[in-house]
Amino acid sequence: MTAPASARRRRIRRLAVVGAVLVPLAFSGLFIAALAGGEDALDRIPAAIVNNDELVQQTLPDGTERPVLAGRQLVTELTDPGTTGFDWQLTNDEDAEKALAAGEVYAVLTVPEDFSASITSLQSENPKQAEISLRADDAHAYLTGAVAQAVGDGMVRAFGTEITKQYISGVYASVGQLGTALTQAADGAAGLQTGAVSAQQGAVGLGDGLRQYTDGVDRLSGGLDRLRSGTSNLPQLSNGVAQYTSGVSQLSAALSQAVAAQQADPLNPQWPATIAGISQQLATAAASGAQLSTQTTSALNGLRSGVAQSADGARELAAGGAPLVSGAESLAGGLGELGSGAQRLADGLRTGAAQVPASDSDTAEASADVASDPVTLEVTRAHEVSDAGQIVATLAVPLALWLGAFATALVLGRPSPRLLTSTVGTGRLLGTALGRAAAAALVQAALLVVLMHTMAGVGWEKLPATLGFTALTALSFTAFHVLLTLAFGRTGLVISLLLLALQLTATSGLYPVEVLAPPFPALNPLLPLPHAVDGLQAILAGGAASPVVAACVALVGLGLLSVLLGAVALRRVRRVQAQRLIPAFGG
Repeated sequence: MTAPASARRRRIRRLAVVGAVLVPLAFSGLFIAALAGGEDALDRIPAAIVNNDELVQQTLPDGTERPVLAGRQLVTELTDPGTTGFDWQLTNDEDAEKALAAGEVYAVLTVPEDFSASITSLQSENPKQAEISLRADDAHAYLTGAVAQAVGDGMVRAFGTEITKQYISGVYASVGQLGTALTQAADGAAGLQTGAVSAQQGAVGLGDGLRQYTDGVDRLSGGLDRLRSGTSNLPQLSNGVAQYTSGVSQLSAALSQAVAAQQADPLNPQWPATIAGISQQLATAAASGAQLSTQTTSALNGLRSGVAQSADGARELAAGGAPLVSGAESLAGGLGELGSGAQRLADGLRTGAAQVPASDSDTAEASADVASDPVTLEVTRAHEVSDAGQIVATLAVPLALWLGAFATALVLGRPSPRLLTSTVGTGRLLGTALGRAAAAALVQAALLVVLMHTMAGVGWEKLPATLGFTALTALSFTAFHVLLTLAFGRTGLVISLLLLALQLTATSGLYPVEVLAPPFPALNPLLPLPHAVDGLQAILAGGAASPVVAACVALVGLGLLSVLLGAVALRRVRRVQAQRLIPAFGG
């Protein structure tokens, strides 16, 4: 062996020792570095917002209308740079679903059409909680659902607290308006009291007038009765007077005729007797006239007494009429004040009642429930995986395949110096090395697949996909380790461990890769282990086929590149080995 070759081998061994010493540090140090700056890790996780909310008009207590767009307010708060939790991007339903399926976003927040209507319903008789939905996909990161739940709960609490504050402010404003209305009602009640006093006074005056009026009516009635009694014989008296005056007139005429006849014939003896008879009749009539005069006087006295009593009753009626009118006016005024006060009381109570948001216990309880929790969050997980065994298998199986390839390379090592210096072709030597390692890799893959389906709860209907993908991953990792062994010998295994530490740090699956500090998210698509994890996760979760296809392309590319570079490395090793033998033969 030449001195330069010997020195180069010593340097490689020293580097291998240093690498072996750094392996534990690499595993811990890389993880610490990747998770540095965790306080803003959530802010780097991309998420989509779909705002389907529609504008509503809210009627204020003063009757004016105010437009409400609660969804826009929520979007504005979430997309504000100062808001913690997810990197929110505003989009539509279709683009959001595509981005979620492709893993471009890890959650989709949807604001429904009736969001504003539900928010404003808190002031109505039928309060309703506003609902928003948050959707994650386990096919890209298992912990995204839990993270989305935590972020969503915090978001809902913050926004709901603001809504509750506004509601409480409205309640206090309503209490103030209620106080004003009750003050108005109190003024109305005072008016009622004043009107009641006036009505009472008017009623007293009205009662006095009515009593005087009643007394006058009684006396007038008595006078009228006496007047009626006194005048009941007036028709007969009138007939008697007429007959009396007629009889007297006839007697007087007869007497005049008899006297004239006697004067004409004084010697006639019948005239004295006739004149005496007429005189006797006049005497009788005179006696009747006195009786008639007495009756007439009595009737006239009764008539005068009844008229006098009626006049007294009429005067009492007139005297009672003034208090009656005054009492009636006072009563009317009091009743007017009562009506005005009652209207003010009714207006005040009606206004106060309008300020009270709930009219019964059920409505009050519903309003309290909604006010305490005005916004609810519904979190759904597409392709949900809740079995811990499947979650562990997503990362454990690719890791086990990498370690299996590492162990196979450690056991098989490079071809022996005898084979390297033999006449066997390089292609054949490479094929032999790859064949033995591939056989071990396929056995490892089969065992892991059986373990997944029997112990991790993976359905047997996924066996073709899990077996094919696991076998491809095992072959790709094995080819890469054969390359490392051919190119660097046992030092390549140290490189494998260092690469494993780097890959584990940059691998997603459990959590979004965006939570890692730079430059690890950028390294994720360049490393084989993250591709294997992404593909197996999509298979186990039943997600879109695109991650599986992308992983297969990356693994096939790694395997083919490893074979090509392995052939180059094997030729170089054989050439170096041949150069070592030349001095021995020459010596």
